[in-house]
Amino acid sequence: MYRYIGNKTRLLPHIMERVHQIIGDSGTVADIMAGTGSVALELRKSGYKVVASDVMTYSYHHLVSNLLFSAAPAFRGLIDAGIVPANGASTYTIVLDYLNALEGKESFFFREFSPDGKPLNGTPARKYFTSSNAKKIDAIREKINEWINAGQISPEEESLLKHTLIMAVNEVANISGTYGYFLSEFKKNSLDSIILKPIEFNKDNAKGHIVKLGFAENLAGQITADLCYIDPPYMKRQYAANYHILETIARGDFPEAIGKSGLRDWWDQHSKLCTKTRGLQSFEKIITDMHCDNFLVSYSEDGLFTLEQLTACFEQFGSVDVQQIDYNRFRSNDSRLPPKLKEYLISVER
Repeated sequence: MYRYIGNKTRLLPHIMERVHQIIGDSGTVADIMAGTGSVALELRKSGYKVVASDVMTYSYHHLVSNLLFSAAPAFRGLIDAGIVPANGASTYTIVLDYLNALEGKESFFFREFSPDGKPLNGTPARKYFTSSNAKKIDAIREKINEWINAGQISPEEESLLKHTLIMAVNEVANISGTYGYFLSEFKKNSLDSIILKPIEFNKDNAKGHIVKLGFAENLAGQITADLCYIDPPYMKRQYAANYHILETIARGDFPEAIGKSGLRDWWDQHSKLCTKTRGLQSFEKIITDMHCDNFLVSYSEDGLFTLEQLTACFEQFGSVDVQQIDYNRFRSNDSRLPPKLKEYLISVER
């Protein structure tokens, strides 16, 4: 997918082994801070029923696309409106071809995030995307908005198209890793033309999954599961700030672009788990409220809380077991941090 803060792709074998040890090879697993959905998708592939959620709207669209489809949807509304022809299972591809063929539009993304734009707040032009790619993003996302407003695509079809657009945007974004700021010069891949590519659909274990949008603390009381997997943010860096552009694509809105970097107002998605003052309270509320007896928490020694603090918090609910995993740290070329760090898989049984 893309370099997402805390992405667990490389830890998947350890996570899945621990899930199997705790609840066996079947059951319902909640993944309540699911991010890009890599763990949720692996749980689906392994035969579990998944309840997945996240506070970020773009994550919600990823999760819908990864968990609720076994084949491309019909896009019957676009066919009935005469926008695309009926063509069986390949309608999804035809819709993408239609969107790829749109003429670029000088709108929000062009104005706020391209070198030829003129940000409304008067800051210098930003270089998140080439001007041509920004215009294509404007045309595509506003066409999707048009279809939503006309009732011509379903909420699931909306999620699939936005997921597909976000994946294409990640290929051409002029960033070092996150969207917190842009690079001063366009790197090679950012000069490529953006193109929507169809995703692959998983045919197996397609029924019974649930996707929710919201803070884990607020959703916990609505969820019943055999195991809850928690992959919280570790650091003070907020996902909402670091992925503001993806959130704007996911919401389809036109927020004020603030400061030199063009951030949207993201306080409505501010995570308490990124703060030392309230993070442990969030863990306590989740474990208290959820209808679940087993919890598996992924954390890092680089995190805000020490292993001792986490263990003390979790022991008030039941027995705690800690598995430590040596992990290769991501480092910049001039980093003085050690090459290895410890990741923790902390299981809590009530």
